[in-house]
Order: sequence, then structure tokens, then C-alpha cells
Amino acid sequence: MSVAQRKFFTEVAALIDKAVIVATTTGKKFTGTLIGINPDNLSLAIAEAKDETGQVAHRVFLNGNVVAQIASTEKPFDLKALATRLEKVFPTMVKLYEDKGFIWVMDKVKLTEKGVVEGSGPAAERVQRVYEQFISEAKAR
Repeated sequence: MSVAQRKFFTEVAALIDKAVIVATTTGKKFTGTLIGINPDNLSLAIAEAKDETGQVAHRVFLNGNVVAQIASTEKPFDLKALATRLEKVFPTMVKLYEDKGFIWVMDKVKLTEKGVVEGSGPAAERVQRVYEQFISEAKAR
């Protein structure tokens, strides 16, 4: 897989659990939360999908062949900027796995866009405080 392909799939994967608008080749549009994607053919699963008539379906599954466009209605979480911030507090101890959606700190604290998901103790508490400060600053912008 080329660097460009990997970057493309990283961007698409970052839309998981985000609000999206999906246009199809048949002219239909669905608004909802992207909950799944097949990277092989770009088939999508959308939760609480509302069509242009206002009808809501609990789940809509679209074959990648009919997906014409995926538009994000919210800015994706900037995991890279958070990793940069953490690097200032924990120099040389931060590993960013952007394609997988997490950061490892000190090889024992796992952090996602939701906060610390693995690890405990003072290091995990410090990572969580850095995360919370980052989130509050992002919201203030």
C-alpha cells in the first residue's frame, strides 16, 4: 500500500463515530453517524441515518459502489497535535499510531480521542490532565 493510500484510509477511518453526510450515485443523501467502513470497497454502515425526506433508519448499510461522496460535518480530532503536546511533557516517550487512532505514552498509557483508555497511576493521571487541557483549549477556539 502506498503512502498516499495509507493516508487516505487514515483520513476515512478518522470519520468513524463522527457525523457525516453521504451522497450516493443514485442521488440519495443520508445524514448520520458513520459507525463502520470496509476499507477494501468503501462500503459504509451509518447509524440513525436520516434521508432527504426526513425518514430515519436505525442502520443503513451502503455498498461502496453506490457511495459518491462522504462529507464530514465536524472537524476530526487532531491526534497528531495531541501527540506533539504530550511529547513536550514526556520527551521521547510518545508513540503516535494515527492510523489506529491512539497514542502510547511510556509504553504503558494508551490514549485515544476519548482520553486515557489503558494504564493507571501517576503517569496515566498526568497524561489525562494534558489531554483535558488540550480538549479545553480546542473548545475555546
